[in-house]
Amino acid sequence: MIRPPALKKGDRIRIVAPARKISREELKPALQQITNWGFEAHYTERLFAEDHQFAGDDHTRIADFQEALDDPECSAILCARGGYGSVRLIDHLQFNGFKAHPKWLIGYSDITVFHSALHNLGFASLHATMPINFPSNSPASLDSLLSALSGKQYAIEAPVHRFNKVGQCKAPVIGGNISMLYSLLGSPEQLNCKGKILFLEDLDEYLYHVDRMLYNIRRNGYLDQVAGIIVGSLSDMNDNTIPFGASAEEILDRHFQGLDIPIAFGIPAGHLNDNQTFIFGLEVQLEIDSQKTTIRFPDESKSKTR
Repeated sequence: MIRPPALKKGDRIRIVAPARKISREELKPALQQITNWGFEAHYTERLFAEDHQFAGDDHTRIADFQEALDDPECSAILCARGGYGSVRLIDHLQFNGFKAHPKWLIGYSDITVFHSALHNLGFASLHATMPINFPSNSPASLDSLLSALSGKQYAIEAPVHRFNKVGQCKAPVIGGNISMLYSLLGSPEQLNCKGKILFLEDLDEYLYHVDRMLYNIRRNGYLDQVAGIIVGSLSDMNDNTIPFGASAEEILDRHFQGLDIPIAFGIPAGHLNDNQTFIFGLEVQLEIDSQKTTIRFPDESKSKTR
């Protein structure tokens, strides 16, 4: 797995909007934060295009994303926000320029499609907060992003959870948004989770659909021989008039029964203000005991890059 180079002062972070639109005003806090970190924030005028809910039509978003992938002066691609629309781009993108000049891809939620594509190409990426969220993010959320970009070692900790399964393992972490992983099944972006730690999170889904998605994910082998499971936020879930009878966490816990692996719930990552950064594709140390969960991410010097 190739880890893109760590960023240094003055390096370019290019902002793109592959899904929902963003305004200049909404972008301002992120531009200031990137400048405060000592990096160059770069974007084109296409970033502010509008086509109903999208940041411009598909052709506009494809062109802007492709230009970022190909940019040899770009050290990271920061997706402005999620929503919906990234999957409409993936079949039209070329990664030759990216392979020649690897860079960090940053985002979460709808951006899961790009994380999955890059993982299958052999590149690490960052499941992390996005500019639309910067004003409300916790200090830990922003600090973890800076640490990951700078190649520094850091860790995520979470309190004990009633559904946790005590244990430890060291393996690459992959995954992302449950709905997106579900939608990618049967496509070139479907993941091979064997020997890896699977991370899952989601937002605003009906409980019965969460159950349906987990059945399909299981039936497609995502839980077969997985090294561990990490569950992030499961936020703002919906129920029908006749209740489903279980929370989202209870649904996932039921699907994980019988798995003899470390399982951590309640990890601060996903659709919440304390959205801490995961380095997808690289080995992490997952430790779950009776007091807390700790996930340790390696610094650049300790990452296996090939």
